[in-house]
Amino acid sequence: MLDALGNSLAALDAPAVQAVRTVVEEWGGTPQATALGLPGRWPAASAALLGGTLAHALDFDDTHLPSVLHPSATVVPAALAVAEARKASGAALLDAVAVGIELSVRVGMAGYDAALGNSVFFERGLHATAICGALGGAAAAAMLAGADADTIAHAIAIAASMGSGLLEANRTGGTVKRVHCGWAAHAAVTAAGLARAGLTGPPTVFEGRFGLLQAFCGDQCNPDAILNGLGEDWELPKVFFKPYPCNHFTHAGIDAALRLRAAGITAADIVRLELGAPTAVLRTIGEPHAAKIRPLSGYHAAFSGPYTVAAALLGGGGLGVFHQDFTDTAAADAQRLALAARVTCVADARSDAIFPHQFPAVLTAWLRDGSVRTERVEMNRGGPGNPLSEDELATKFRLNTEHTLSADRADRISKVVFGLAEHRDLDELMSLLRT
Repeated sequence: MLDALGNSLAALDAPAVQAVRTVVEEWGGTPQATALGLPGRWPAASAALLGGTLAHALDFDDTHLPSVLHPSATVVPAALAVAEARKASGAALLDAVAVGIELSVRVGMAGYDAALGNSVFFERGLHATAICGALGGAAAAAMLAGADADTIAHAIAIAASMGSGLLEANRTGGTVKRVHCGWAAHAAVTAAGLARAGLTGPPTVFEGRFGLLQAFCGDQCNPDAILNGLGEDWELPKVFFKPYPCNHFTHAGIDAALRLRAAGITAADIVRLELGAPTAVLRTIGEPHAAKIRPLSGYHAAFSGPYTVAAALLGGGGLGVFHQDFTDTAAADAQRLALAARVTCVADARSDAIFPHQFPAVLTAWLRDGSVRTERVEMNRGGPGNPLSEDELATKFRLNTEHTLSADRADRISKVVFGLAEHRDLDELMSLLRT
């Protein structure tokens, strides 16, 4: 909850967010829930649309492995909007978020092909986060609205006809991906409402001949992943929190570059760099090469292996690199571009063997004194095996909100969120966020 809210508050000025805010204001409607960045209250579905867009807009949201989903960016905004509208307790909100995230990532795992070593959704250019997130968000929204088991099931099945998202913008540009989680959250709230009103979905929505898994993944799907160990073996603890506001595939390269920097190596020392990564991620962070060494904007820089390595060596703030490294001005900086041009991205067999349970990388630097330095990072910072501490998570929230909230207000929100299980309602939290 805290991570999603911090990421959202940091994104208030993003152009895609402003576009969604404009549409929400044009729609108007019954005041039900807080829409971050707008005064008053708005329809729950509209608040979820804006909230999901905010949560995903900076690519700073959490990731589950090996499904490669960002579950909180859809589930938290959908649940938060309905919880406020329905005056739910903090404990009920947390329960719904946990169930929604678990369902989202289990559906994502049903589309994971172990032989392929990657998500089939991803291989087909589909944004599994939005597709699966709509289902998890619908479950959470229906729970919070007091629906019975059958109605929750129908909400999930209805949402399966609503989730969508293509990943082409990661490769060649466009800001539509920032809205994917917002639209999924909007679909989640809408599906839950339709189910309560009597609309029904197919009982075989997952495994049917024309169900979600066949439609999106074909014969490479594994429906058993949804039910195996359900309620006993939780996928939720496998969620990774991001220390850096950029595509998760770039993080190990950043960590490797930060190690070089800590060892005293500067850009002036470097002749060339080779970034080795899993073959599957090169399409996102390394191709097309010309666009990755000269990103079109700060947003596109967040999906560039060469640029993020350069940023870690030359810039850096927060927990290593931070928002200031992904502005349009930073992405056009001549020194960063010159260093990024010295980075070649290649497939690394050792990384292939680990992916997608981690997003590893190896960075090799050829130096002007004739020496060669290699840093290999096989366990991502922020995950179960290398977690961010509570202090680091609080620091991330504080840094995310330093241009939006006073330090006292940020600390108060943190305390309220960490104590949500004891709160009878969300009035204090939403009041702090709304103003």
